[in-house]
Amino acid sequence: MIRKRFKKPLAILLAMIMMFSAVPMTAYAAALNINDVIKDTANYIQKTVKNPQVGSVGGEWAVIGLARSEFDIPDSYYDNYYKNVEAYVKAADGILHDKKYTEYSRVILGLTAAGYDPTDVAGYDLTTALGDFEKTIWQGINGPVFALIALDSDNYSMPENPKAKVQATRDMYINEILKRQLPDGGFSLYGGTEEADDDYQSDPDITAMALQALAKYQDREDVKKVTEEALDCLSKLQNNKGGYASWNEENSESVAQVIAALGELGISLDDPRFVKNGNTLLNNLMTFYIKNQGFSHTIDGGSNLMATEQAFYALVAANRSKTGKNSLYRMGDTDTAQIVNPPAEDTEIGLPGKHTDVKLMLIITPGKTFDDIGNHIAKSSIEALAERGIINGKTEKIFDADSTMTRAEFASIIVKGLGLPRKNDSIFTDVSENSWYADVVGTAYSYGIVKGTTPTTFNPLGTISREEAAAMVARAAKLTGMETAVTDGEVRDILAQFTDYITSSNWARPSLAFCYQKNILSQDDIDIRPKDAIKRYEVAKMLYSMLEAANLL
Repeated sequence: MIRKRFKKPLAILLAMIMMFSAVPMTAYAAALNINDVIKDTANYIQKTVKNPQVGSVGGEWAVIGLARSEFDIPDSYYDNYYKNVEAYVKAADGILHDKKYTEYSRVILGLTAAGYDPTDVAGYDLTTALGDFEKTIWQGINGPVFALIALDSDNYSMPENPKAKVQATRDMYINEILKRQLPDGGFSLYGGTEEADDDYQSDPDITAMALQALAKYQDREDVKKVTEEALDCLSKLQNNKGGYASWNEENSESVAQVIAALGELGISLDDPRFVKNGNTLLNNLMTFYIKNQGFSHTIDGGSNLMATEQAFYALVAANRSKTGKNSLYRMGDTDTAQIVNPPAEDTEIGLPGKHTDVKLMLIITPGKTFDDIGNHIAKSSIEALAERGIINGKTEKIFDADSTMTRAEFASIIVKGLGLPRKNDSIFTDVSENSWYADVVGTAYSYGIVKGTTPTTFNPLGTISREEAAAMVARAAKLTGMETAVTDGEVRDILAQFTDYITSSNWARPSLAFCYQKNILSQDDIDIRPKDAIKRYEVAKMLYSMLEAANLL
């Protein structure tokens, strides 16, 4: 197995670390230098976990923390880890556990962080297990939480599991998490299920982990709402020392998970919601530090390896956020290979006559519909796209057909519609690497589907207009093998039938003409309304018509 190279040469972390602003909680914590703590903990982990194995302690979490810290760790350290994983997988015939599917998720994360491909380990694709919905959620909310974190770490495709009774999708895992939310806004391991019994009180660790999984899906309004409620819950659970108690015991792991969650969401550790009595999350975590021995589980406890590994990767997450790097679990930056795909006509790989990366999106949720589309004119288009996971509702049951859409949301739907592999390859200064839309905008840009509103900005949260949508659809259609070129005469002839064509932008007219010519937009319309915000149902009709014309439905 070939290990993937990093985009940038590994740099000594100390050269990159910025000092964290912190209000001291104790004289001891105030005297600590965060740089020194990170360096000391990294050295302690290397000495303690000399030969990382498959395991929740002394295994993947140590590898993840060290790899994401970008310390100059010898390649042999990660090579030995991979050999241990390979031997373990062989001995287990590819079955890491018959019940606990978080085993697969954790190993996927470890391999991805270290730069290895989890889809081919000793001939086994470790992601396949996560295609089994029922088995993945068996062990409680941790199942769907870490399945999403693992699959999203390097934008792995949702695997098809031929043995699964219920084939999983990302939306199914998201919805499984959402439905388990407790009345106070947080989450617990079995809360929201029949197995809950008295497990109805939100746990800070589980709530933070749920937020880590949901961070990438803030384009869904129901996810955004749950996220804000969960953040409010965590704020209320935080004590006046800046920390948390789980099972009535204040501990370092809880605060570490909250730090990691805020990093995934792009929220500063100085956010007022998480500063209590002048104490930040980072202040609190430092009170568990033991020089040359890592971190303790409780304030008065001794060195604990599980606590040390979690505290370390929390510090790494905080540092990555401070220095503007991808978050802890956004691991696409471990791969430098910039794949240049040959033109569709020069290759026989992929679908005939189409760009090699364009895929036929299969139905994954048969019969998917929404309560509010009834006899809507775009009902069939909406359902066809929703069945394939191309378009979502505002919630699980509400589509909200007449609302508008942002430029980032439209880019996301186009990328999903063509089944394009994700690439975070954007030049836009207003597209943050930590935003949910970073990879879809980057992907759409790398394939020439989108352009900026200026040479360096994209305006991702701006409402998309009808003419902007037409331009993006036309560029996407070219990837499907459709002939998108129209002559000046055709542009005039097609658009002249609309009384308001003169109000359209010059740059948009060829794309508008193409869309009308191919019935992606209906010529039965009285006018173009090029500057109007396009509605969600109109987006569904446009994309459905384009995919149908390209034989991709």
